[in-house]
Parts: sequence; structure tokens; C-alpha cells
Amino acid sequence: MSAFYISAAHKSSGKTTLSIGLVRAFANRGMRIQPFKKGPDYIDPIWHAQASGNPCYNLDFHTQTRDEILDTYARHMQGVRLGLVEGNKGLFDGMDVEGSNSNAAMAKLLGVPVILVINCQGMTRGIAPLLLGYQAFDPEIDFAGVILNRVGGSRHEAKLIEVVEHYTDIPVMGCVHQDSRLQIEERHLGLIPGNEEASAETLIRRLATRVEEQVDLDRMLDLADRASAPATPVQEQISDSPGPVYSGLRIGLARDRAFGFYYPDDLERFQALGVELVEFDTLNDQQLPDVDGIFIGGGFPETAMEALQDNSAMRQSVAEFIEKGGPVYAECGGLMYLTRTLTWNGKQCRMAGVIPGDTVMHDKPKGRGYVRLRDTGRSPWPRLQTQGEAMIAAHEFHYSSLEGLETATDDFAYEVVRGYGIDGRYDGFIYKNLLASYTHLRSVGGNDWVKRFVAQVAAEKNDQAASKVQVNDV
Repeated sequence: MSAFYISAAHKSSGKTTLSIGLVRAFANRGMRIQPFKKGPDYIDPIWHAQASGNPCYNLDFHTQTRDEILDTYARHMQGVRLGLVEGNKGLFDGMDVEGSNSNAAMAKLLGVPVILVINCQGMTRGIAPLLLGYQAFDPEIDFAGVILNRVGGSRHEAKLIEVVEHYTDIPVMGCVHQDSRLQIEERHLGLIPGNEEASAETLIRRLATRVEEQVDLDRMLDLADRASAPATPVQEQISDSPGPVYSGLRIGLARDRAFGFYYPDDLERFQALGVELVEFDTLNDQQLPDVDGIFIGGGFPETAMEALQDNSAMRQSVAEFIEKGGPVYAECGGLMYLTRTLTWNGKQCRMAGVIPGDTVMHDKPKGRGYVRLRDTGRSPWPRLQTQGEAMIAAHEFHYSSLEGLETATDDFAYEVVRGYGIDGRYDGFIYKNLLASYTHLRSVGGNDWVKRFVAQVAAEKNDQAASKVQVNDV
């Protein structure tokens, strides 16, 4: 198995667009390529999945143990010709001075050679000390090569290559010239997701063509063969009992241009438990499908708030489901959808009206980064026998806040130890069988939230069935 790690000196170097182009370029050769993304991210993996035809899996030191990272990587590399791991931020950037959770640490953990992407705008001879410094800073990293990005033209390219070859022994894998047509539009939360970008496929093809023209793919494959073979996966899905145990359950999954932030391994966890995920469209469907529970993930409801408001039938269907005691889990964008109103850019739209508060968008993030939560014991989800008392490691990224929230501290599932959540102290609003939070969870690191939620859905379905039997007996 071959793999390489795409990183950069700093963010906004163009490594995401290059990674997307590389993924599709290798896929065009008939290879099965498996993408991974370092850190908590939904948007880049959507693009990688579309470019490769395979789900993109996140590798994250905060939410996963090192064994889980290795297991995730090894499991999804089985039967794959090539793996590509895209880093976040810069190669050596991290949360601590030792760099224990940096891209460099991830590359070393996986045993994957690094391809460094350098934004070369306004740079010529200065690239040499930059590369030499990165190479010398951590000799344990396998620096396989460099891709010179945003190159100004053929003269600029020639100068850069001459400097790199004269002062360093780092191979130049390619020179990608500056082209505004190769950029993915950005907004407040980063790149626009591929599921929302109408021209996503056209852009992916354009990126692949440029990469095929200006990057030495054969040489990259040779260097990728230096990757260490991943260990055989030993951990199965987190479970205290083998096999599907909740067959027959149907859980609705909101998936459209307003909501699309889901970790593929979390969805696979539902399916491993025997759950059927039934997708529905909050913008166009008139009512919920016949389901036992609902999961509304994150996304950009603010960019679709008029369409969400116009679909009053779906808003009413969701609200009635919750009022009747239907189990619902909503994360970030899902939480926003369940509030009374959503205000952005001077415009206010009606939402589902279940949560007694109003969502207001701000110019700067209200909650951003890694989160640690303490379970208050009030969650509607049952505790698992395997669940310990350790903190829940998760993440958040929202520019909105809840204003005028009419609730008490007893109405929250989590106490925020690190992060912001709903109000800086608590997260996880509880109403009947609804749990709604700004925090994004992953079913890893001892936090098997999927099984807890599924157990709640199953218990509620059983209670309803028992109630019907009692009524019929009477």
C-alpha cells in the first residue's frame, strides 16, 4: 500500500485544491484512492469524497486515541492502491509547543512521506531557507518532495526550480501556475461545501487536468511507495455486543444543501447497529418519512433560510414529531433550524420553533475549536455499561448564538469544560426526547454517542408499542 501526506507551511497555501486535483487525477488512472483529512473538518472531506468516489475519513488526535487513528487508517486502506492524507494548517502547527498533535506528528504516526505545498507568490530565492528550515526542524519526517503552487509563470517556475535544486535535495514534484479558475469560493466557515456548489464537478475536473499537466504523478507514486505498511486493523466498531442489535429501526437523516455535515464513520456506525438511515430534504420534502428518530446534522441553514422558511410543511412536520416525543438529535445547524427564528445579514426567517430561543449570526465566531464536555446525567440518551466518566472530546465551529433562550440549567445535557457551547457554560439543550447542541460529536474515543442515541430511539419505539398493546387490551 502506498500513501503520501499533503501538508503546507501555513494555511491558505492551496493544499486543499491541490489535494482534490490529485485525488481525481489518480482516480482517472483507474486507481482506487482513499482520502483522509487530519483534524475536525466536514467541508474538505465532502470535496475529497466527490473527487475520489470514496468516503473521506477524519484522523484527529483530540477525539481519537492513537490506536484508533492507526486502526481507522489501516481499516480503510485495505484493498486500496493509494492513500492521500490532507493536513490542516501548517506542517508543524499544533496546540502545544511539542507539536504532539501536529501534522508532522500524524505523518510520523502513520509512517507516510510528506509532500509540502508552498504558496510561491512573491517568492524566489527565499524558498530555499524555508525548505531547509522545515527539513532540519524534524529529521524524523520523511520529506518526499515539494509542490510549488501559485507560480507566476514559466520564468518564475524556472527560477524557483533552480533555487530549490541548488540549495536543497528536496525533489520538486510539480509547479502549478496561478489561476483564479482553480479557486473554491470561501465564506465565513471556510470553503463552500461540494454538496452546495453547483459547479463542483466542473471544478474538480479542471483541478485534475491542471494537476495532470503540471505535477509528476508517476514520481509521486514512486515516492508514495516509501510509506510504511499500516498494521492490520484490530479494533472493531465500538460495541459491547457483536453484530446488528437494532434491526428494524429507521432514523431520518436530513441531507440537502442546508444540512450535510456528517462523519462517514458515524453513519457507518448506525448501519453496523442494524439501523436504516432514511434521507430527507428539509427544503423540498413536504413531510418527514416514516421514521423512529431523526438526526439533523450541521451545515449552513443561514444560506438557505428563506427556503427553509418557505417549506412550512416540513417545519411543522419536524415540530410535531418532537412534540409527540419523537427522539431527535440536532447538531449546530440542526439546532439553529429548531429555534424560533434565524437572523442573518439584516433578514429574519422563521424556523421550526421548538427551541424557545432565536438564532443570530455574527461577524466573528462565537465558538471555534476543540471542546471538552462533562455529562450532566440529564441527557435523554441512556448511559452505556462501557461508558466511563471521562470528558467528552469534541469540537465546535459556529458564528451564531442563541438569543433570548427561555430555559433553566436543568435543561442541558453537558457542562462545557472547554469551549463555548450554547452559552459558555452549557450545551446540549433538552426538550422531551430532543437533544440539540452546538457541539459536534464523533463515535470514537469511548464516546459511542451513536449507540446511545439509537438505544434511546429503540426504547421509545418499544414504549410506544407497549402502550398500543395496553390500549388494545383495554
